Amino acid sequence: MAAQNTATTDATQAGPSHSPTGRQWLALSVLVLSQLAVWLDNTVLNVALKTLADPTEGLGASPNQLQWSISSYTLVFAVLLFTGGVLADRYGHRRLLLTGMVLFGAASAWAAYSGSATELIVARGAMGIGSALIMPATLALIAQVFDERHRATAIAIWSGSSGIAIATGPMLSGALLDHFWWGSVFLVNVPIVVACVAGSFVFLPGVVTRVRQKFDPLGVVLSTAGLFAIVWGVIEGGHRNDWTDPAIVGSLAGGVLLVAVFVLVELRVANPSFDVRLFRDIRFTGASVAVMLTFFGLNGSMYYTSFYLQGVHGQTPLECGLSIAPVALGVLLGAPLSAKLVRAYGVRPVVTAAMLIATTGFVAYVFLDEHSGLPLFWVFLVLQGLGMGAAVAPTTEAIMAILPADRTGAGSAVNNSLRQIGGVLGVAVLGSVLVSVYRDRVTPRLSGLPSGAADGAAESPEATRLLGAKMRLPRLSDIADEGFVHAMHVASVVGAAAAAAGALIIWWGFRRTSSEARSSM
Repeated sequence: MAAQNTATTDATQAGPSHSPTGRQWLALSVLVLSQLAVWLDNTVLNVALKTLADPTEGLGASPNQLQWSISSYTLVFAVLLFTGGVLADRYGHRRLLLTGMVLFGAASAWAAYSGSATELIVARGAMGIGSALIMPATLALIAQVFDERHRATAIAIWSGSSGIAIATGPMLSGALLDHFWWGSVFLVNVPIVVACVAGSFVFLPGVVTRVRQKFDPLGVVLSTAGLFAIVWGVIEGGHRNDWTDPAIVGSLAGGVLLVAVFVLVELRVANPSFDVRLFRDIRFTGASVAVMLTFFGLNGSMYYTSFYLQGVHGQTPLECGLSIAPVALGVLLGAPLSAKLVRAYGVRPVVTAAMLIATTGFVAYVFLDEHSGLPLFWVFLVLQGLGMGAAVAPTTEAIMAILPADRTGAGSAVNNSLRQIGGVLGVAVLGSVLVSVYRDRVTPRLSGLPSGAADGAAESPEATRLLGAKMRLPRLSDIADEGFVHAMHVASVVGAAAAAAGALIIWWGFRRTSSEARSSM
């Protein structure tokens, strides 16, 4: 308890006229590392996707199983963030952070030793439960540890840590895959969990606010079922290449209906876990939607980037991880820079410009082909990361500025859940676009092959190349490369449209003058 009291005292004594203490910076380090573990798990898997698809070195996962290996984690993460925020406010943010870290570490070990793609998907869902307890607590603890004057800087550092994960995750994954089996990419979480648990006891405040908010089980069930139905419909629609299939149409329509009922229920509940009333503030709505669209593009693009580098360019996992690193450079530059620019010019022009830069980064992918040099690819990645990094920190601070002090846990869950929902939909939508466009592109060129072989080869570039190797037909590899690049062009245009929509929403939602915007931050 002594460590708890000291941490709490340091947090409260550093007023607006004082700089943050060393203990406060150490507390922030623990929170950043906790979030880093969550983000690291997303990025390490991107480089491992091609290996997981391999029937010999991996699990022989199909394209829709690969999408679910990502989406099961982010979907569970997103829908349980509401509950995680409520639990954190009620039982203590540090306590929930510790519980989440232990669960996350145990589920990571399970994922590492999964014996099938289905088991991996389930283990990833369990990891999502742990992450849902971790993330609301980290942002809420920042609000406790730092005063208003320094909170924006702390949040910018916290937001920028996602860029570190984007950089280190693929490189770490590539290095591990070059020397160990695919499951090693999940075991990397275990030492991080140990360090965070130890640091939490020493540096984080253990105050329990005891907000006696009632649980909202109906809201959790409706949001989970609705989002699952939508994501399943999008992924399966792309896999089956039949969007008129009654099962697909029914899943999508049912999902939208359940989400609509969820909103109505939350409006009628006295203490909702996801307070949709917050969206009556146009600035809160604009910032939230912009965050969601940012992660829609980021997660979706990372899904197909590793296939482009490892499949089309023939890179090893380590080379792929190094090639993806420039996007992190953009994020790391954009996040702290945006905090300074917002103080000078306000949220509206800075975030709008950032989203347009990200749009440019997406559109630029259409200039890449099978023979493009990597320096051009890296420029596009830096642009994409710069725009996204500069957009996330100001929008996150704008969201947190609106929240009442006793709802920081539940409020931060809104922010983080929308990030994850955007990521889920990004992988689902852009991944399905990739699968559908690729199949339509290569199927006519496989017409000379036996019907059964042609159908299987059209499922993915990996399947096309594998058949080419078995039948000793090198031309199939060229067909796979050309078909994938074409599909990537279409997917990148969809991602660009999402980023451009985010720019328009910010410009429309933050219509007050720059001075008013700065005074509200």
